This record gives sequence, structure tokens and C-alpha cells, in this order.
Amino acid sequence: MDLTVAARTDVGMIRSGNEDSFFAHATTQAGLFIVADGMGGHAAGEVASEMAVQIVARELQSIADLHGDGVRDRVSLALREANRAIFERTLAESDKQGMGTTASVLMLSGKRYLIGQVGDSRIYVLRDGGLKQLTKDHSYVQEQVDAGLLTPEQARYHPYSNVITRCVGAGESIEPDTFAGEVKPGDVFLVASDGLTGMVDDRRLQQLLLSRATARRVVDALIAEANYRGGLDNITAIVVQVQKVDVQQDEGEAPTVEGPALDEPNEVSPGQEHAA
Repeated sequence: MDLTVAARTDVGMIRSGNEDSFFAHATTQAGLFIVADGMGGHAAGEVASEMAVQIVARELQSIADLHGDGVRDRVSLALREANRAIFERTLAESDKQGMGTTASVLMLSGKRYLIGQVGDSRIYVLRDGGLKQLTKDHSYVQEQVDAGLLTPEQARYHPYSNVITRCVGAGESIEPDTFAGEVKPGDVFLVASDGLTGMVDDRRLQQLLLSRATARRVVDALIAEANYRGGLDNITAIVVQVQKVDVQQDEGEAPTVEGPALDEPNEVSPGQEHAA
């Protein structure tokens, strides 16, 4: 594959700490991108999101073929393993009680994408000028929309819009959602915490993603827009621009890199970009 990737997290304008974590890594064979938005007092949310990202990345980073029958199960199992580890820590450490995190995972390989999701961190694709949300929020207001009790516009401004109904680590078990589909050249994927999507509506996201700017500049513009609109929460965005798909390359040939590779959670300085 030929991908250009940029990722960044920002504390926002109100919060004193950042409870978001992310992972972004791409090679010529595959890409793995994760955003987790933690919750819980006394920095416990930060612990939960870091644990989720590290565990899921460890379990999935070696996968380069998304066509196997068991790959969806491996994504679900990785999220369940993160849930188990976080939940056990809440039982063992009193100051971690009540902590949890969202987790949205995007995997790209060949001509296919695979998504695993728990919570309300979203994954979008911009294709042929149109923006589509690929995930579905596990939230109170989304349930009200599904039941016909709220319109999407009412849900956006509802006082319980940040209340999620599923998260990683809050209970003994979770049921992740998984989605799969085809990747096309020219696609632009966005993985983001609700600090971005809660502040910037889909129409404006579409406008910013349509920019012909580099992935790094698009990420910077997305975060700047969320902060301009109030920056009420931590903001995390990963932008993946798909240049080519199904490119065959020797196993030993290194990808082209613009700046350090994005292979550690939250190890990316603002504006770093990675082409693979």
C-alpha cells in the first residue's frame, strides 16, 4: 500500500490533562491506527486509554492480511483482552475504580479495511468527495436516534451527548462492533476522538478533509478548528490518505518515511508525517 499518515493529540482549551491515546503505524503491506478516549478521575482515564492502545497494538500489529476468516475474531479478541486487563486493574487499585476508555481500530491492507470499535470514537472515510461515518456510536443519544426519539441534530446538542453505553474496562466483558469494506485509491480515512467530532460537524470535517494539503496540515487544521469552536475536550485525529492500494513490494524493502515512523503510542510530535 501507499499511505500518507499524520496523527496528533491535543489537550484542548479547557482540560488540564490529556486522557486520549493513539497509535499509528504503516508499512508497504498494512496500516494499523487506534484512537482511545479515556475516562475516570485522578488520571485513571489516561491509564485506561494507554493500556487499551498498547494491548490492541501488540495483538494486531503483526497482521498483514485482512482476508482470512479469523481476522475479525482477532480484532474482537484484542479489544476483549484490553477490556480484561483494564477491568482487573480497576479491581486491584482503588484509585482506578470506574476507569474505562473508548477504542476505535482501523486496519488497512491490500484492498480491504477492517474496523473494531467500542464507544464513540469515530472512523470516517472520504471517498469521491463524500464523507461517510463507518462506525456507529455506542451512546445514549444514538440509541434515542435509533428509536426515533431524537433527530441527529437534536442528538448533537443533547445534554447527554457524551454519555456512552459501551466502553473498554468498565465491566467483565464487552461486545465490540466490527466492520469491513473495500479500500480505493484516493480514500481519506479519519480516526478521531469525540473531542474533534463533538466540536466540528460532519459538513466541516468534509470540507477540511477535501483539502489537497498534506495529511499533517489536515490534522493541524482539524485540531485548530475544534479548539476554535471551544476545545471543550481532548482532541485526537489520525488522517490516512490512500495513494495506492495492493502494491506488491519485497518484504525486506523499507517504506519511504517523512520523519520518524509512527510506531509508539503518543510518540508522535505535532505535525509528523509518515508515508508508506
